[in-house]
Amino acid sequence: MDRSTFSGRVVLITGASGGIGQALARRLAAVGAVLGLGYGSHGQTAEALAAEITSAGGRAIAVGADLRRPEAPGELVQAVAEALGPVDVLVSNAGLSRVQPLEDITAAQFDEMLAVNLRAPFLLAQRAVPAMRERGFGRILFISSVAAFTGGIVGPHYAASKAGLHGLTHYLASRLAASGVTVNALAPALVAETGMLPGDPAELRRQVPVGRLGQPSEVADLAAAILANAYLTNQVISLDGGIHPR
Repeated sequence: MDRSTFSGRVVLITGASGGIGQALARRLAAVGAVLGLGYGSHGQTAEALAAEITSAGGRAIAVGADLRRPEAPGELVQAVAEALGPVDVLVSNAGLSRVQPLEDITAAQFDEMLAVNLRAPFLLAQRAVPAMRERGFGRILFISSVAAFTGGIVGPHYAASKAGLHGLTHYLASRLAASGVTVNALAPALVAETGMLPGDPAELRRQVPVGRLGQPSEVADLAAAILANAYLTNQVISLDGGIHPR
């Protein structure tokens, strides 16, 4: 990556205490980005990551937010802006995953899944976009899932929430491109070390054509490349080991 693209840019990553979030945060910190590390329930991990980045000469803070609350996304963007400056890059990576069959899902559980996986990314973007437009620069990346294409194995509530991110991506991208703001989605599948695998890793590996689970570093590599490319927008890019060729 070109260091000049991210040097001094304020990046907000939600779900930064998870495997993908941590890998991407380290990758962007290494090229000079200033990190706002959003977390839900793993504050110690996020604080340790912020300390690690700071001790290496970078700038990072950890900010907690319960994204089930409709006020939380706006509060998170505001907290990062007040501490570090306006958000230049938004990576909406936090997600809720609960394996459930159709007949077991209550209305409250369906609503909770959409609140975290779809409503929160929308509200984060809604709050961050005006400042991006004003400065003529912005990057938004939604972390989706192969389940948005295939239905997946987590449940219909999860698949629906991730599919919704694709519609949000296309709506925002087409309207923000002329303002210097790119909007894309990245749809990984079966990534190790995330705490979100929907089953036994040995069994899940057999479902992946390449014969193994993905690594957080591989997702971070592609995410960073998407964020660095000013000509790439309005795209949903899969990273799934060949599960869903298209």
